[in-house]
Amino acid sequence: MTNDAPAILAEDLQQRFKSVTALDGLSLSVPTGSVFGLLGPNGAGKTTFVRIVATLLRPSSGRVSVLGHDVLREPLAVRRRIGLAGQFAAVDEELTGRENLEMVGRLYRLPAREARARAREVLERFELSDAADRRVSTYSGGMRRRLDLGASLAGRPPILLLDEPTTGLDPRSRQELWEIVEQLRRDGTTVLLTTQYLEEADRLAQQIALVDHGRIAAQGTTDELKAMIGAQILVVRVADRSLTLAVAQALRVLSGGEHPLADEAAGEVRVAVAAPSAAIAAVRILDELGVEPSGMELQQPSLDDVFLTLTGHRAEDQPATEERA
Repeated sequence: MTNDAPAILAEDLQQRFKSVTALDGLSLSVPTGSVFGLLGPNGAGKTTFVRIVATLLRPSSGRVSVLGHDVLREPLAVRRRIGLAGQFAAVDEELTGRENLEMVGRLYRLPAREARARAREVLERFELSDAADRRVSTYSGGMRRRLDLGASLAGRPPILLLDEPTTGLDPRSRQELWEIVEQLRRDGTTVLLTTQYLEEADRLAQQIALVDHGRIAAQGTTDELKAMIGAQILVVRVADRSLTLAVAQALRVLSGGEHPLADEAAGEVRVAVAAPSAAIAAVRILDELGVEPSGMELQQPSLDDVFLTLTGHRAEDQPATEERA
């Protein structure tokens, strides 16, 4: 259930670092009470956007507001309404889990008694009560990430910014964090989630924006994004990988002129098609080309197919634009 007013509104956001453009006219609206996913590779501009929303970075131009408060004119009001958890747990390893949480509570200017009560509540919620009085240096990576997430919620902010929170986590810890994010949304927290993991965006986000080179390439629900590229994906595999590009070029006619996605290393071509009968047409085209496929199947499109079709590369590729900046 969401309200009409957006939790976060960005309009024509630009961010330049000398010769590098990290954000290039990015605009988006995050519905209140939802998980909104920013999906894209490292260097796409996701972290730059989060830093601007969190008032840690001043944009070159454009406007951003959080619950109606402008990040430039009202930074203190914005900070009071957000929690931030990044790719690496920002907790003090020399303190215990309880001490970390109580310290954050005091930084939020909570009275000492309330800070202790809030710490107990967070420890229970994130299943860290048994380790509450152990030094954080003894915590596993998943436990540290849960503690960091709990610390970002110490002041009960209505908006939570999660910048690639599952990076480096094992599958079990990642699943645990996903469950926490889903529970936060059910409790009414708005979550802005940046990720390069397709499965993560597909599972958690009600709305997804595909970010590439500082721009929004597409935005919508998972189903809406998948519908952009055709009803199905025809996957053609060839035994002779040197023929992959030639096969991709020949099959281009099946996708209305769009370039099929060719993976030479795997000897695989993926073509967005509108009808299952395209498989029969593909067999004829390959026969005329003198190529015998080693495999062929129709699949439902994935977010990876959407990202590849719209940008020409995968969401989990590693361009370095933002990192250099």
